[in-house]
Amino acid sequence: MTRRPEDTGWFKSSFSGGADDNCVECRISADRVGVRDSKNRDAGALWVGGESWSALVVAVMS
Repeated sequence: MTRRPEDTGWFKSSFSGGADDNCVECRISADRVGVRDSKNRDAGALWVGGESWSALVVAVMS
């Protein structure tokens, strides 16, 4: 499998487990976080600001 340059930096949660690709992938940059479907990477990604991402994580964890 050849990785495209735009695919670098994406990761799946360590909780994803298994060999299948039915996961959400994330990519963290300096000022935003991207989220995409690992089954359909060509569909694009949802990008949110770092503060919004932090608020989501806090909400999910509480």
